[in-house]
Amino acid sequence: MEYTKKILQLVLAVVVGLSLYALLPASPAQSQTPDVKSRYAKSEHRIPMRDGRKLHTVVYTPLDQSQKYPVLLTRTPYGSGPYGAVMRPVLGPSPQFTEEGFIFVYQDVRGTFLSEGDFEDVRPHIANRKSRNEVDESSDTYDTIDWLVKNIPNNNGRAGVWGISYPGFYATMSLIDSHPALRAVSPQAPVTDWFLGDDDHHNGAFFVFDAFGFNMFFGMPRPAPTMNQFKSFDYGTPDAYQFFLDLGPIANAQKNYFKGGNKYWNDVTTHGTYDEFWQSRTPLPHLTNVKPAVLVTGGWFDAENLWGALNTYAAIERANPGVKNSIVMGPWAHGSWARGAGDSLGNIRFNVRTAENYRAEIEFPFFNFYLKDKGRAPSAEATVFRTGGNKWETFDQWPPEDLESRNLYLHAGGKLSFTSPAAADENNAYDEYISDPARPVPYTAEITNNRGTGYMIEDQRFAARRPDVLVYSSDELTEDITLAGPVIADLFVSTTGTDADFIVKLIDVYPNNAPNDSPLGAGVKMGGFQMLVRAEVMRGKFRRSMTSPEPFAPNLPDEVKYTLQDVLHTFRKGHRIMVQVQSTWFPLVDRNPQKFVDIYHASAEDFQRATHRVHRSSRLGSHLKVGVLK
Repeated sequence: MEYTKKILQLVLAVVVGLSLYALLPASPAQSQTPDVKSRYAKSEHRIPMRDGRKLHTVVYTPLDQSQKYPVLLTRTPYGSGPYGAVMRPVLGPSPQFTEEGFIFVYQDVRGTFLSEGDFEDVRPHIANRKSRNEVDESSDTYDTIDWLVKNIPNNNGRAGVWGISYPGFYATMSLIDSHPALRAVSPQAPVTDWFLGDDDHHNGAFFVFDAFGFNMFFGMPRPAPTMNQFKSFDYGTPDAYQFFLDLGPIANAQKNYFKGGNKYWNDVTTHGTYDEFWQSRTPLPHLTNVKPAVLVTGGWFDAENLWGALNTYAAIERANPGVKNSIVMGPWAHGSWARGAGDSLGNIRFNVRTAENYRAEIEFPFFNFYLKDKGRAPSAEATVFRTGGNKWETFDQWPPEDLESRNLYLHAGGKLSFTSPAAADENNAYDEYISDPARPVPYTAEITNNRGTGYMIEDQRFAARRPDVLVYSSDELTEDITLAGPVIADLFVSTTGTDADFIVKLIDVYPNNAPNDSPLGAGVKMGGFQMLVRAEVMRGKFRRSMTSPEPFAPNLPDEVKYTLQDVLHTFRKGHRIMVQVQSTWFPLVDRNPQKFVDIYHASAEDFQRATHRVHRSSRLGSHLKVGVLK
């Protein structure tokens, strides 16, 4: 038990907000679950893979033998413990599963904890094997399920796979060349592409705060199987902003902290473009011929893998007409649908117990139907929570079909409207700011060394008041307006430098007389609150190609166009729509030197101040393209 407590404390201290929910202590709702010890037998196995390596696997089998049970598998790099006689307090995604009865299986993926072999981050899928002994995560899942249905007594011949975050990646991989027994899979906030939009990078911009903590999980060598694999990083200060500022150029991390011995960090900083290394690691091109039913789950305020959820669903939908493929998007931070009520986040109330709804009415019925033929499967293609309006909506497709495409234009005087700019002096129709890498815009108002998830919904007034953040606001709305689907930023910019980042934020501004109804207490003043609805960054040198970056020509206007991810949000009557534009988001994103260089190996001398202009003329009309729900 003491070992388990230490692992839990260590996991919870890590800054990257990873989904380790299977290891968390029971929540108040979970504590009502029947005692696992009285209902399940625990066994541990070393399951052989086709190349001879053995993967450590923990199995919980119902003691009641009056019926046969399906297998519900989670493959994880975070440890399948507790090991030995100690049992998990809750089995499966929620207490309802423990009560119902499944054969619950947890497996240490190859090269982690007690499993043999070598670990490889987001291991590439081998599309054309030259021999059967070539392995990837799809083959390891196939071999595991094959062994389980042949060797675990009293199973019904059906299997399901689920996982959140990195385990969500392994759930996705199970869909490729799937075992015939695999009937239902739920990738939840799945790691999907570490360069385009998940965890490490967004549109090529390096999420240094995430990566710095993440490397402590998987970058350190593991000489032999072990129950104690994780290490945490000690920042030595509660102020991560100052820590990363003092770090200087990214190259100093290897020199000062990792001493060249961290494989993860070496890989990330060696592959500075969307090269074959990154391209080979996304499962999306391989999600063809999918046979199991799929339930993709994500959170609107997921700081890690919002991109992965949306794009995994879309890829399966495109390549597999007729397959049962559903998506659920709720008002959640990373993995928070797995615990708690889900009726609020930060200062925002949703007035609906969204997480409980999901677990009881969607997730559990999905697996119970496809693995046990019990009840009904959730019928909606897309079940999506509408923030702002605080209501679940269902759609026949996502994004919804019934959308009106409109442009929100930036105007002089900080105005924002659906009307395009009138003809004006093209040479003066712009707003400008000085971006100084020595004084970057913080991503949060908090002084913290825990990256957290709150910034995804945080009040943005702290940023709006800085001179290096442009702010555009609509008039007070005279009626509700609901935006749905992807938000696309289409900026026309110029810079005195040769590279730059551009961060665009979509914000819901509350009326000045908004009630102080924050879940955090009446001391929080909600009048004028600037709720972050969506934000995303684009590293400018990738504006035309993620594989072939190119510099800006100084002082010449150029287009920077990229997707901020999807929304379903109602801006209420009396509110305002706001857009903010900036070029630093620190230390969430590393500092761009604003000079066209390999940023991972830049020197301190490469960092320079630059003046950026955002153009808003009739010809160069910077805007957001949005879908308005009719």
